[in-house]
Amino acid sequence: MPATTTPSAKKPAASRRKPTTRSPSKVTANDKLVIVESPAKARTIEKYLGRNYIVKASMGHVRDLPKSSLGVNVDDDFTPTYLVPRDKTKIVKDLKESVQRAGEIYLATDPDREGEAIAWHLAQATGATEKPLHRVVFHEITPEAVNEAIAHPRDIDANLVDAQQARRVLDRLVGYGVSPLLWKKVKRGLSAGRVQSAALRIVVEREREIQAFVPREYWTLEAELSKQTGKPPRKQDTFRAMLNRVDGKKAELTQGWEAQAIVDGLEGARYRVAAVTKKEGQRRPAAPFTTSTLQQEASRKLGYGVRRTMQIAQELYEGVDLGADGTEGLITYMRTDSTTIAAVAQQAARAVISVRYGPEYVPDRPPLYARKSKGAQEAHEAVRPTAPRRDPASVKSFLSPQQFKLYQLIWQRFLASQMRPAILDQTAVDIGAGQPDRIVDPAKAPFQFRATGSVVRFKGFMAVYQEGRDEGDDVDELEKGALPPLEAAEDLDLLKLLPEQHFTQPPPRFTEAALVKALEEQGIGRPSTYAPTIATLQARAYVAVEEKKLAPTELGSIVSDLLTEHFPTLFDVGFTSKLEEELDEIATGERQWVPTMREFYTPFTATLAEAERTMERVRIKDEPSDEVCEKCGRPMVIKLGRYGKFLACSGFPECRNSKPLLQRIGVECPTCHQGEVVERRSKKGRAFFGCERYPACDFVSWNKPVAVACPRCASPYMVEANRRGDLKCPACGQEGTSMAKSA
Repeated sequence: MPATTTPSAKKPAASRRKPTTRSPSKVTANDKLVIVESPAKARTIEKYLGRNYIVKASMGHVRDLPKSSLGVNVDDDFTPTYLVPRDKTKIVKDLKESVQRAGEIYLATDPDREGEAIAWHLAQATGATEKPLHRVVFHEITPEAVNEAIAHPRDIDANLVDAQQARRVLDRLVGYGVSPLLWKKVKRGLSAGRVQSAALRIVVEREREIQAFVPREYWTLEAELSKQTGKPPRKQDTFRAMLNRVDGKKAELTQGWEAQAIVDGLEGARYRVAAVTKKEGQRRPAAPFTTSTLQQEASRKLGYGVRRTMQIAQELYEGVDLGADGTEGLITYMRTDSTTIAAVAQQAARAVISVRYGPEYVPDRPPLYARKSKGAQEAHEAVRPTAPRRDPASVKSFLSPQQFKLYQLIWQRFLASQMRPAILDQTAVDIGAGQPDRIVDPAKAPFQFRATGSVVRFKGFMAVYQEGRDEGDDVDELEKGALPPLEAAEDLDLLKLLPEQHFTQPPPRFTEAALVKALEEQGIGRPSTYAPTIATLQARAYVAVEEKKLAPTELGSIVSDLLTEHFPTLFDVGFTSKLEEELDEIATGERQWVPTMREFYTPFTATLAEAERTMERVRIKDEPSDEVCEKCGRPMVIKLGRYGKFLACSGFPECRNSKPLLQRIGVECPTCHQGEVVERRSKKGRAFFGCERYPACDFVSWNKPVAVACPRCASPYMVEANRRGDLKCPACGQEGTSMAKSA
């Protein structure tokens, strides 16, 4: 990996020059052609290089397997047939002409396997192999990193290309083998995929756990106690303690009468401190972000979906115009599973921490973080700011609100990861309770309560950042606060007993971010696959988002059950993880990709033939609706189509009437004031909102409208700005969580 440096305060002159855009005919043999994926990345990089460098964008992939056929010759060592898609023909023609005229070619695609494969395809499609050809890699788009990479190019890594090619061929064999079977046995338009179907299985199995869960009743008993001061109890003298032992045994209260019996037994009891234990505790900072943890934390703290998080991160990576400072990438590459940090970035962070928070917040040595996920690639870096000195406030005016929030999250997480641990004072108090004549030694009292409390003595990293928590996580001890000063043998006053009934809870449904965490932990997919995998599950109507959680649809459950029954190995989580490990071995040169395909393909074809022979056709039942067909008067039913659910006449095929299934959200159309706003689905499965009178009324919004007037400009409606329900005015931009709560 090229050395990573932190930008100095002064930019090189080249970073401030305006980019030069030249047509292919004006590229000369003296020019060096640099090819990247996106125009934004091209604009940023061209500002850093000298005048003899021309930077062009490929707009992503330029070749792929054909859509209309398998495109893989399984009898000739799985040789793939690659084609230039129709929408890329002009781009490739332009690049090819530029390549022919330029003196040298630099392929500067992203620093991962997919980027390596794009570089190889570019070389093949444009004829760049006939020219001096260089592969350059940088993990941040800054003047120093880009120029360092250009100064130290390498060849295209054939192992990385083979690993990506193996993934593409493997997924094509699975998709083109199993998907047509689903068309015949279930319905057209369905798809199966190696990673996609394993992810679906995880969601379906969690739903089955929830459905099979039987709640179990249990009770807790807390005592609200106070120091004996002879005066009315003050807040700082009161605390709560939990019953934890009865007659020397762990307190397990399964029914209300058991709790009541203890309450009765404590009638007139004396409460005395048995022991006070104090110790120093440490809380260490979380590691800097990987793709997975960034997606999880952006979901918890910002309410962003996985796809949205990656879109914003891409913008921050590719470059932002910082006014007089020029255009620069604000974060390092965002598709990574590594927590490694370049030494120069650690030193820069330590300098910032010392100045902003004090030398006492800087650890003796820069911390190291080990990855726990399968197949982590430590050669990459974590997601971090390219310049730790560039705090969020200094760039806020150049960023959109969403970009600012995500950059702030990344900056805070990184800086905190390089700081000292927090130091906590932790106190545990054991309290004996019983009748006054039996509590000479409180440690032997029949009822034992325990209270715990923690206070922060030294904030450490917590001065900057604290990690969010998921649903179902234990209560943070710091939320309990400090206990009053207590001593052994000290008598306490009982203010009240608080018995409370509880029921055990089933595991929660997955959020998008929680599913990403599960996929990473089980070694399914890699950073670049998480977002598209979840997007495909939603686009195929295999899962639906209900209250921000992923719930399998009837179709998703049927497909998952069929695939699990007839392809028990292929879509097994362990098998999918093993294939990922084999792809990693291809990337490092430990394994060859063609033999790996043979090992997979022979048993796969046998399983596919058996499924073809034994798999029975499954029909999805239509759902009844309250709608009546306006053409024939028969009841309409809800059917599932390629783009989601729709209404159709139950008299089909005699009556072929159908119409969209409108999901009303209770908001009057702000444009025509005659219809209601309804939720719809785009052809790619993305939800949007529009007037039910379309095409007579063309109101449309990607964000969900809410019937709340804007307090600034009096717009009749606002929209949900994120998944937490924060509101934003589409007219003037007014936003804030307080408005969402008041709504």
